[in-house]
Amino acid sequence: MSKEPITSTSAESLADAARAAQAKGGPPVEDWNPPLSGDMDMRIARDGTWYHEGARIERRGLVKVFSSILKREGEDYFLVTPVEKWRITVEDAPFVAVDVEAEGAGEARALIFETNVGDRVVAGPEHPIRVERDGESGEPAPYVNVRRNLEALIDRKSFYRLVEMGAHHEGWFGVWSDGVFFRFIPSEEMPS
Repeated sequence: MSKEPITSTSAESLADAARAAQAKGGPPVEDWNPPLSGDMDMRIARDGTWYHEGARIERRGLVKVFSSILKREGEDYFLVTPVEKWRITVEDAPFVAVDVEAEGAGEARALIFETNVGDRVVAGPEHPIRVERDGESGEPAPYVNVRRNLEALIDRKSFYRLVEMGAHHEGWFGVWSDGVFFRFIPSEEMPS
C-alpha cells in the first residue's frame, strides 16, 4: 500500500467533486477508474462514524457527500472522482442500517431499510440481506446491500425487529422481502 499522506486540500477537492456530481443527478462512481492517488487517513468505524486524520467528521452533510463517492474493489474501499482515487479504511461495512419499516405481510412483505447516510432501499433481489455468524460465539452479523456492492450493517434494534417478523421456510428461519426469502439460521438451530 502506498503511504502517500493526504492533505486537507485533497479531502476538500474530493468533497467539491462529489458535490458537483450530485448536482448532476449523482456521481457515476462505477464509471470512474483513475489510478490510485494514495492512502487517505480516513476511517469508517463499525458504528458508521467517519473519521479524518483521527478526528470525527461532525458534519452529516459532509459524510453524506463522501459516502456518495465511495467505491469498493475487492476488499478495499476508495473515495473516487474522475481523476482521484484514495484508499480509505472501513472497519466492517461502510454504512449502518439504522431503521427498517415493513409494508405488507408474509411473502408479499417489503422491508425498507434506511442507513445512517440517508439511503433507503427495499431488501430484495437487488438489495439482498445476508447474515454472517461468528465461528466461535455463533453471534449474527446481518447486512443489507445498499448500492454498488456497498453494504450496511443492520443495527441491533432493526435486526430484532426482523427476527420478530421471521418465518420458517424450507428448513431455515429468516424473513421475506420483495418476494425473496432471506435465510438467517437453520430452523433446527433456532433457540426455543
